[in-house]
Amino acid sequence: MLLASLCFALMGGFAKVVSETLPPVEVTFFRNLFGVILVGIAIYKVPLKQTGGKPLLLFFRGFMGFSALLAYFYIMAHIPLGEAVTYNKTSPIFVAIFAYVFLNEKLHKSALFAVVLGFAGIVLVAQPQGGSFDKYDILGIFSGIGAALAYTSIRELRNHYDTRAIVMSFMLVGTVAPLLLMLATPFVQVSSEFDWVFAAFVMPHGIEWGYVTAVGVFATISQLLMTKAYELTKAGIVGTISYSNIVFSVIIGVMLGDPVPEFWTVFGILLVILSGLLVALPKGTK
Repeated sequence: MLLASLCFALMGGFAKVVSETLPPVEVTFFRNLFGVILVGIAIYKVPLKQTGGKPLLLFFRGFMGFSALLAYFYIMAHIPLGEAVTYNKTSPIFVAIFAYVFLNEKLHKSALFAVVLGFAGIVLVAQPQGGSFDKYDILGIFSGIGAALAYTSIRELRNHYDTRAIVMSFMLVGTVAPLLLMLATPFVQVSSEFDWVFAAFVMPHGIEWGYVTAVGVFATISQLLMTKAYELTKAGIVGTISYSNIVFSVIIGVMLGDPVPEFWTVFGILLVILSGLLVALPKGTK
């Protein structure tokens, strides 16, 4: 999970750079296209060993993962990388809630307190003007909720599918859906509120090909390591270690020109981390 977090932060850095010239939906397409190729080769060399039987849940995992990733790529082009990752890392809080609702997993008493802490952290990171969240804040929170739904589904899917099949469901949907959205863009008129979904294809040039390749490679490695981590040990342990992603991302973001986070932003990030730990640690000690 530590290696997965580092790879995910590196992916974010390359995605942030290339998102300055390519639309997020296109970056999402390339991110998953390379993954489909790499995982497809792995499946070809070593056939899948699984029982299957949950195709709709497999598609749901792919769709929610794609939607969360699209929102994540969009906001990282407009806000500091560390803040974008912090929004995404609210997912463990929602995982605990969704696992309780859908999988009948026990919800520890500290989880309710964690939700309050997490929301307080989000407010400090977002620092809403006029008491309302802006578009980037809302999409950031959505990226956390969408990721949580995707991760929660892995808990059930791992009993029926090979790790590579679970990863492929996400990457295949994440390749086909952006392609369809880009093809539909010339024929659809939408408000600026949905510019994160619809955008015309822009042909990459020069070093941009290197950037989108790096996004795809690091993302695929991170996805495989993360999925395997969730399969091999308790979710609480994995969730705790995954917060190293925020530290890596803040460092990479500052190196790319993001402002050094101010005190209240750092405090908000710490509250989000603490809220996640309150959810994760009880599970990790069982």
